[in-house]
Amino acid sequence: MSGRPGLSTRCLYLCTPDRPDLAAFLGECIAGGVDVVQLRDKELEARPLVARAALAAAVCRDHGVPFVLNDRPDLALEVGADGVHLGQDDAPVALARRILGPDAIVGLSTHGPADLEGAADQDVDYISAGPVEETPTKPGRAATGLGYVTLASGRSSVPVFVTGGVTPETIPRLTRGGARRFVVVRYLTQAPDARRAALAVRAAIDRALSSERPGA
Repeated sequence: MSGRPGLSTRCLYLCTPDRPDLAAFLGECIAGGVDVVQLRDKELEARPLVARAALAAAVCRDHGVPFVLNDRPDLALEVGADGVHLGQDDAPVALARRILGPDAIVGLSTHGPADLEGAADQDVDYISAGPVEETPTKPGRAATGLGYVTLASGRSSVPVFVTGGVTPETIPRLTRGGARRFVVVRYLTQAPDARRAALAVRAAIDRALSSERPGA
């Protein structure tokens, strides 16, 4: 498994849909401190999704940042992605691992204790936990609250990335609840200046994590 890009030191995970300025947007976010990228677009058909994912993969590769594609391990293989992110209703983890091989990143969404328990028996490299707050990017998905972040962060044997309402203002509270890694969607995708927004999130993470260290 040693060939998989390491996630233990990465803390700012961008999840974005396709957009006309995708390459430039990713470059700005990465320059601001994003260190994992996921392309999640539920509208594109397979052929255009392959084209856009290949573009995103190339940008991330140039910057040394892992790139994962949402939902489609077959297309992740096609575009040379570092891995795939799966929801609870997507392709099984075991199938994604067979398609992508032992060195790929496979991530899994979790939304509560039952999902967390199920993830423990699967060959995943990280899980996401949330959404802590209800979010329009996951319509109909109830908020987990901060308690689930604490539970997942304490029990998971793989890195946990917290989702739902992550902003510079919410990061201190999330960190006090056990969060150490964060998925950001709207704060970056809706920002008029993506690099500045990413810098603000990264600075908030660094401050929050520093305050949690012994002797800080």
